[in-house]
Amino acid sequence: MIKVEKLLINFKTLEEFKRFKEYGHQELSMLEDLQSNIVENNSESPFYGIYYGDTLIARMSLYKVDKKYDNYFDPPQNYLELWKLEVLPHYRGKGYGKRLVDFAKSYQLPIKTNPRINSHDFWEKMGFQKATYEMERDRGENPLIWLPDGVHEKEVNQ
Repeated sequence: MIKVEKLLINFKTLEEFKRFKEYGHQELSMLEDLQSNIVENNSESPFYGIYYGDTLIARMSLYKVDKKYDNYFDPPQNYLELWKLEVLPHYRGKGYGKRLVDFAKSYQLPIKTNPRINSHDFWEKMGFQKATYEMERDRGENPLIWLPDGVHEKEVNQ
C-alpha cells in the first residue's frame, strides 16, 4: 500500500528535496528558517510525500486557500493549491503521482494547480480541466482545476 505522509520541516527533508528537479526558492527559505532555529521539527509543513523504504520518491505541496481569495470556484469557498508534484524519474509510471493527487482530492475541496510543461496529459487523466483564462487573475499562468461534486468553475467576465 502506498502511504502519503506529511513531511517534517527538518534538515533530512531538505536534503531529500535536493534530489528533485523542482528544488528552488521555497526550500531555500525553509533552509534559512531552519538555520536561524525559527522552525521547530513539528512546524506546520505544506509538504506531503511518499517514501520507498527510507527514500523520499514523490512529493507535493498542498496549501489551503481561504474562500475570501477564491477567484476560481462557484460558490466561493476554501480550496487547495497543489504545487511541486514530482516523482523521481526511476519511480514514475507506478502510481505514486496518482496517489498524491488522490490524497489531495480526499479533502473534497476544489483544487487548483499550475502544471509544468508536458504534464497536461497526467492532469487530464487525474480529472483536472483548464480554467477559463482570465488575464488579470492568471497573469500568464494556465491553471488547471479539479471540481468536486456540487462545485462549478466561476464564470469569467471576458
